[in-house]
Amino acid sequence: MMKLVLALPALALTAGCVELGMAPEGATPEVLAAWDASVASIGCDLVNEADYLPVELQTGLPREKVIEIAQYKVARDQAVSLENGGVRSVVGACVPVTEPAIEVAQAG
Repeated sequence: MMKLVLALPALALTAGCVELGMAPEGATPEVLAAWDASVASIGCDLVNEADYLPVELQTGLPREKVIEIAQYKVARDQAVSLENGGVRSVVGACVPVTEPAIEVAQAG
């Protein structure tokens, strides 16, 4: 857990390295799809060690690449930053569910 806390500032520092619209080096459409599926399998949030490890194992990507893709996804509005320093995917199986508006019939 302490390693993750120490890694979060590095995440913020490298955020500027991912240009809007430009996927990280080596992030093919297949790699990005694997990242999406893997993050969805752990509940859509990347916050701590228990989240990053399965994503790394499922995708075969090192931590740095998982972080770069997370930053890319945030820049493309395919993920959102969380207050706790993590990231939540909002695509595919992670699309937020919204409740339909309930219409109230007016008595006339």
